[in-house]
Amino acid sequence: MTIQVSSPNLPTNGSTVKADRATYLSALTDCRGILTDKAFQPEVLSTLQTIRTQATSEVRSLSMPSKRDEEWRFTDLSPMLEMDFQSPDVMSSSITLDDLASFVLPETSGRRLVFVNGQYAPDLSETSNMAADMVATNLTQLEALPNSAELIATYLNSQEGLEKTFTALNTSSFTDAAIVYVGKNVAAELPIHLLFVSTASEQAVISHPRCLIIAEANSEVSFVEDYVAVGDGTYFTNSVTEIWAKENARITHTRLQRDRPTAFHIGKTVVSQAKASHYTCNAINLGGKIFRHNLEVFQAGEATETVLDGLTLITGDQLADTHSLIQYAKPHGTSHQVYKAIVDGHAHSVFNGKVTVPTAAQLTNAAQLNRNLLLSPKGRIDTKPQLEIVADNVKCTHGATVSQLDSDEVFYLQSRGIDAERAQNLLIYAFAAEIIQNLPVPSLRDTLSRFVATMTGSSTTF
Repeated sequence: MTIQVSSPNLPTNGSTVKADRATYLSALTDCRGILTDKAFQPEVLSTLQTIRTQATSEVRSLSMPSKRDEEWRFTDLSPMLEMDFQSPDVMSSSITLDDLASFVLPETSGRRLVFVNGQYAPDLSETSNMAADMVATNLTQLEALPNSAELIATYLNSQEGLEKTFTALNTSSFTDAAIVYVGKNVAAELPIHLLFVSTASEQAVISHPRCLIIAEANSEVSFVEDYVAVGDGTYFTNSVTEIWAKENARITHTRLQRDRPTAFHIGKTVVSQAKASHYTCNAINLGGKIFRHNLEVFQAGEATETVLDGLTLITGDQLADTHSLIQYAKPHGTSHQVYKAIVDGHAHSVFNGKVTVPTAAQLTNAAQLNRNLLLSPKGRIDTKPQLEIVADNVKCTHGATVSQLDSDEVFYLQSRGIDAERAQNLLIYAFAAEIIQNLPVPSLRDTLSRFVATMTGSSTTF
């Protein structure tokens, strides 16, 4: 797939640019994998074929987003259009457990699903320690999933907001998916690790990881959705995660993106919450040349609760973009969102958080806060918290701050015998600690604490 895209430095009209972007997006579907008839149950295969065919038709009518689009005006995808992405030709058999040693979480022993370039890798996975009446599997091994064909047909690709460009591309192309199902009244106290590995080599590759999480009524589950890479090179990860929280279910979701600095990563998480359900997302973003996460939560039932915490740590020329939506539909809903970014070098952080409260969602309590720490005068932060309220009996707040390290605080620590670099790192860690300490997996807390400890603003002056 080699596509010529008009250079932004050359004079051209808008229709030509749009045509190039449409052609590029359409051609990305040529990189999709093939569904193998023998790998799936006949009913599941039929569902997948229908879903993919409809999505492929949709992709053909779309184009790659540009800065002319309001939702993408701060995120320039031009570097991606310069890449010639191919289907990955490295199979999971070339990846060993030793390659993944630094990514394994001790707390998830016996509860790890590994996907390499979007394809399930059973030799790298461990499923011996799952809770009773809980199933963690992939699309080709659904024997333990009750009413598997019906569940897949009912829940896969059935969420709101799945019509967006890259989501449609994922739906037209994915060949496997991580499936986590928790039965009624089941409390799965120990976390599950969903590890998605990209193989980075000289040839730029594209993969489409997919997750489907279903928590039945009165159940509880915690999982870590983790994106990593083996090898050095450029790749594009285009992921979609669908989450269903039934009545009074509790889901704790940790999303960790630690891709290579040369990677492109666009992710979509969409959540449906039934009455009295609780959903928590801890989103940590460290890697990627261009990264974007669209997180959409639909509170479909009364008395639902949503907690969204996020932390982005970027430097160099990285671009990290987080778009979130919390949409209420019923009364007595609550949400609490804190998103933080630490930006060094020439990096660029974007945050757009929207909370929508219609007339039917009375007695809503929504709080949203975006805090940013700028370590370099060449860094950039764009923030746009939004409240769209039609109901008249609500309590909603939002705010955004951009700050630098406080020189007085640095001086105070130095006066106590701490050198300047150490003092700055302590202040940076203190800024990030509010998010890190909420992570439910201790080993992840330790890993992120060490990562933050290496960030320093000692060489920057304002």
